[in-house]
Amino acid sequence: MSTKDYLEKDYYAVLGVPKTATADEIKKAYRKLARQYHPDTNQGDATKETKFKEVSEAYDILSDTKRRKEYDEARTLFGSGVGGQRPGGGGFPFDFGDLFGGTAQQGGQTGGAGERLGDLFGGLFNRGGSTRTTTTSRPRRGQDIESEVTLTFTEAVEGTTVSLRLTSSAACAACTGTGAKAGTTPRVCPTCEGTGAASRNLGNFAFSEPCRDCKGRGLIVDVPCPVCEGSGRAKSTRTIQARIPAGVADGQRVKLKAKGAPGENGGPAGDLYIQTHVKPHAVFGRSGDNLTITVPVTFSEAALGAEIKVPTLKGMPVTLRIPAGTPNGRTFRVRGRGVTRKDGTKGDLLASVEVVVPKTLDDKSRELLNEFSTAVASEDPRAELIQRARSE
Repeated sequence: MSTKDYLEKDYYAVLGVPKTATADEIKKAYRKLARQYHPDTNQGDATKETKFKEVSEAYDILSDTKRRKEYDEARTLFGSGVGGQRPGGGGFPFDFGDLFGGTAQQGGQTGGAGERLGDLFGGLFNRGGSTRTTTTSRPRRGQDIESEVTLTFTEAVEGTTVSLRLTSSAACAACTGTGAKAGTTPRVCPTCEGTGAASRNLGNFAFSEPCRDCKGRGLIVDVPCPVCEGSGRAKSTRTIQARIPAGVADGQRVKLKAKGAPGENGGPAGDLYIQTHVKPHAVFGRSGDNLTITVPVTFSEAALGAEIKVPTLKGMPVTLRIPAGTPNGRTFRVRGRGVTRKDGTKGDLLASVEVVVPKTLDDKSRELLNEFSTAVASEDPRAELIQRARSE
């Protein structure tokens, strides 16, 4: 990507967010667009694949505080690349396109744009003709990758290992990253002598920019690789085994360090971010680190007290003692039968009782209930409720 293109691109517009967007708003917008345009869900659609790359490029810049600051400052200093005008209408005393020369960084990684711009600015105000050495050939960190996974309720609580198919930019397998066709090798650029940088003087100012002949690589490819067209980078698909830790919640984002796209020139790999989706359980619910369950009890068990069996998640049932006179909806706590925390301890199981009313009664049961109703007829459970309602 040329520095001119870098400044002219409106990454905020690509993600559909304002310039004042917070990091969370940028992340939310990226996730939505990444799911919409991801190559795995739009196989064969070149337009959406291009859109996915643009969205990823925008997020790579705006999600990094340092790169976003460089990008904002550069666009403020040089404008948005429209006719070489400064903000406020003042024009540059030289052609904007000539300043940046349309140079392009081969390799396909968007993450180095901010670094290339930093080198340009580093030499821009360096008087006396001395320039900074370009950093285009130094090791560069790989891009971060976003993925999604759907887990069962039990997998989320206890942790699991999942297989993920990832697509990212990597060194071209056909040319091993050189950009040259198999059987040929690149040659050192005679213009920059392999440094990848060229110096420029504008009156009292001197700055360093990527060499126009080798596009900042320091090498010239005479016979480009037909697979990557000389860039040295290609789309790579791989399958990895990713460990999802115990206790993840629905919608949680899990970070796996160095599981993202491979770096360039020996640089470290990026990180992998996994968005988790958890299926509901037929019996258990969740409240933070605690599991929840609703346990049906009979009227006699609630009134007289009882010991009942309560199921646990992937464990033996526990015995719960229900005291006499237990009201409907009362919650009991079973220690250590909940969700595994980061420190290895577990939350609790919260069991709420629900008094079950029989749908049908035989004659004997009806007779006994009538006798019970007569015996407690002097007690009106709604008397206090009515009195409080009248007093308000």
